[in-house]
Amino acid sequence: MSQHSWNQHVETISGLLRAVVCSDRDGRPLDVQVAFEQWQAATLLLRERRGTIFLVGNGASASMASHMSADLAKNAHLHTEVFSDVSLITAISNDLGYDQVFSEPLARRCNPCDMLVAISSSGRSPNVLAAVKVANEHGLTVVSLTAMASTNPLRRAGSINLYVPADTYSAAESCHAAILHHWMDMVEIG
Repeated sequence: MSQHSWNQHVETISGLLRAVVCSDRDGRPLDVQVAFEQWQAATLLLRERRGTIFLVGNGASASMASHMSADLAKNAHLHTEVFSDVSLITAISNDLGYDQVFSEPLARRCNPCDMLVAISSSGRSPNVLAAVKVANEHGLTVVSLTAMASTNPLRRAGSINLYVPADTYSAAESCHAAILHHWMDMVEIG
């Protein structure tokens, strides 16, 4: 039997969400509400310009990327894209390496008015970091969601960076899902 009760779990997740740390591209701290408002404004501008939101992640983060891609398209009328086609994944992984599974198609499809949402609990996934590098080189708005070590490289790579001080994947993923849903709610068309 688990040593943790439901109430302890809720308190842990709630505490982590209250402890989210946000920063800009230069590492300057951002108030959490200001970070969400900047993310909202960038998303609304992207919708006006008919840009694309690309979402990347591995494992559970890939599932969140896919889920948010669908919700943003359906509920917020945004053009979204995830790189989850198995033929594309295996071709790039086989021919170029898994570290380029996101960066290769992103480089071919992105425009400066687009956005990349990079989700990585560890903040150290080479393929996510490679996608962020491409996005920054092409002038995209980059939003990162990370956790684990506060020194992870993805935490300082985006235009807006949201860091959850969680030390387990389950807590990080739960918080990232809550963050993504809050963003979705801010840009949803009623």
